[in-house]
Amino acid sequence: MQPMNVKKFPLLFLIVLIVGQSICLPVSANTTPAIGEWLDENLADYSALYKELHATPELSFEEEKTAAKMAATVRGFGFEVTEHIGGHGVVAVLKNGNGPTLLLRADMDALPVAEETGLPYASQVRTTDQRGVTVGVMHACGHDMHLTVLLATLDYLATHRDLWQGTLVAIFQPAEERGAGAKAMIADGLLTKFPRPEFALALHVAAERPAGKLGIGSGYTQANVDSVDITIRGRGGHGAWPHQTIDPVVIAAKLVLDLQTIVSREIKPTEPVVITVGSIHGGTKHNIIPDECKLQLTVRTYSDETRAQVADSIRRKALAAAESAGAPEPIVEQSEGTPALFNDPDLTARLRPVLHDSLGEDNVEVMEPTMGGEDFGRYGRAGVPIQMMSLGTVDQERLDEYKANGSVPSLHSAKYYPTINPSLRTGVTTLTSAVEDLLPPRN
Repeated sequence: MQPMNVKKFPLLFLIVLIVGQSICLPVSANTTPAIGEWLDENLADYSALYKELHATPELSFEEEKTAAKMAATVRGFGFEVTEHIGGHGVVAVLKNGNGPTLLLRADMDALPVAEETGLPYASQVRTTDQRGVTVGVMHACGHDMHLTVLLATLDYLATHRDLWQGTLVAIFQPAEERGAGAKAMIADGLLTKFPRPEFALALHVAAERPAGKLGIGSGYTQANVDSVDITIRGRGGHGAWPHQTIDPVVIAAKLVLDLQTIVSREIKPTEPVVITVGSIHGGTKHNIIPDECKLQLTVRTYSDETRAQVADSIRRKALAAAESAGAPEPIVEQSEGTPALFNDPDLTARLRPVLHDSLGEDNVEVMEPTMGGEDFGRYGRAGVPIQMMSLGTVDQERLDEYKANGSVPSLHSAKYYPTINPSLRTGVTTLTSAVEDLLPPRN
């Protein structure tokens, strides 16, 4: 074979030379490690951060220090950060080329619960609530885990930008426990002042799901939650002369039972509804019939039609109970809480096989609908396809021990706490794999 005449084919020779050199180049020392390897190197730091957040909780609308810490941390990752959106809300944006926009959300607020876990990093925080009452404060709903998982995810994605392309919008939301944070951030321009997301993702811890497992569901998975305050008005007097009074306590007792017939006799049996009378207060002394009795209800539904029907039925039952005793018309006040959370079916179908690959098919479970509430659903109501997944947080050994002793401490319990490392590992793996699928790199 005759040697190639380089002068005759200069461009061809140059291409061959470049390709040949690129094939022979050694693998760079900066080759992106798998998320598992990154977690092996960084999990201890984020475990320590989790304990710090757990020990320093703040109530809804008071998340000032937590928000400042979130802002400073993600600013250090290279995000453009805006604070005080909808109160103490933080919005962090990282643009990484052309592509879709994805929103990741974590909530920041804790609950007025005095911790009883006995952990060395247990919260000792005490504060005065809006009523002027001194209360303990605890991350009894796992928002400290949500924050830590999101921070670790953003850290990884900011340092591995070759794995994704598009725009990340991370939000640290206040006041979820009061059902107000998402509404406030949207009203303050979250979806207009910042890149509008094509998708939004969030995780929520689960007390009964084993650590290492993840639940994902399609359609309605959380309920509408509304609060109703009813004041039954009567005519007070001496307990020895009830005929001279209109007893509001008796009317209230009748109403408590009547309300349950709404669910059993007025609502389609296959339509989920829960009406709970969580508080009833009336009177000051054994032998005094009071002038009024107050009830506080929580009402949980899925569909908007059923939500409206139940509200009308509650008002009708209260009026009827009062009228049957010749009492003045009661005062019925309903305050809107959180709307039902609807996980976008197409987004669910897209992510499920991705999570099977990253977590293992046996570790991805079907998330059953519950009657709990979550204001993450407001982002879906605003037109953004959403997916909130359920993160298992309690190791199987501890779950077995709880069940043997009678019950598993639920979320909002003073005894609930996550098993840190497997919860972090599963949560970060879930979010990073979802981001890489929804924001794929392009040539």
